[in-house]
Amino acid sequence: MFMKRSSVSAPSVLSRLPVLCAMLAALTLVSACTTTSVLNTAPFVPPSARYAAIVVDGNSGRVLHSTRPDAIRFPASLTKMMTMLMLFEALDRGQISKSTLIPVSSRAARQPASKLWLKDGSSITVDKALQALAVKSANDVAYAVAEFLAGSEAAFARRMTAKARSFGMKSTTFRNASGLPDKRQVTTARDMAKLGIILRKRYPQHYHYFGRRSFAFRGKTIRGHNKVLGKVRGADGIKTGYTRASGFNLVTSVRARGKSVVGVILGENSGKSRDRHMVLLINRFLPSAGPR
Repeated sequence: MFMKRSSVSAPSVLSRLPVLCAMLAALTLVSACTTTSVLNTAPFVPPSARYAAIVVDGNSGRVLHSTRPDAIRFPASLTKMMTMLMLFEALDRGQISKSTLIPVSSRAARQPASKLWLKDGSSITVDKALQALAVKSANDVAYAVAEFLAGSEAAFARRMTAKARSFGMKSTTFRNASGLPDKRQVTTARDMAKLGIILRKRYPQHYHYFGRRSFAFRGKTIRGHNKVLGKVRGADGIKTGYTRASGFNLVTSVRARGKSVVGVILGENSGKSRDRHMVLLINRFLPSAGPR
């Protein structure tokens, strides 16, 4: 038995093509609901009101992608990138060495988690402090570093802010060394990208701390939260962050085949969606980056 030929005329079918194309596009968008597909087929819809992102060519500084790059956001533990930078500077000036002991005060010991649970009156070496800041994002260590370098956390935060201004991070203000909640401690995706690039270029001898995925402390192996380090070829850092107010933040550096990008995501809804989104952004925009 043969199927009956359709009686619909060619002009009739042609008249419906725009509608059919729209339906197919909608189906494609639903069935391929990823950042890459959204970026390629339609304006990207941010997952939350606090979301912001940027991808910058690490060689030229050219912005490859941005969503609300200058919107004011909370840095959370991305703050510790600057805390570590201040230690790097003290090391390079010869003011301290990696074996220098940082004392832990009662205030430092009382900082909320994430922390190493350091005791009042104890100490930690500069080298171990840098590992703890990068991997564990330890708040007690950040406070101890602030007191050690500036006498108080408030004085240290002023130095951090002044340093940010000197780098052109005009929208960033620090009020503490850890990123614990403070409504006055703010930044932008663009400023965090600047800081990430500066850390790579100016402190290559220390930058390796940001690529660590674990470290040993008191006989235990402490693992970090930066899962993207194992998911993207060429990923070499930098830092994660989270508070309830900030959402899930991430700065990622990738260098591969002579190309380089730094990506920033602020305010994602979960750690998994943040990491997945960063992988998609890097894979999408790294090919657009220029050569070294």
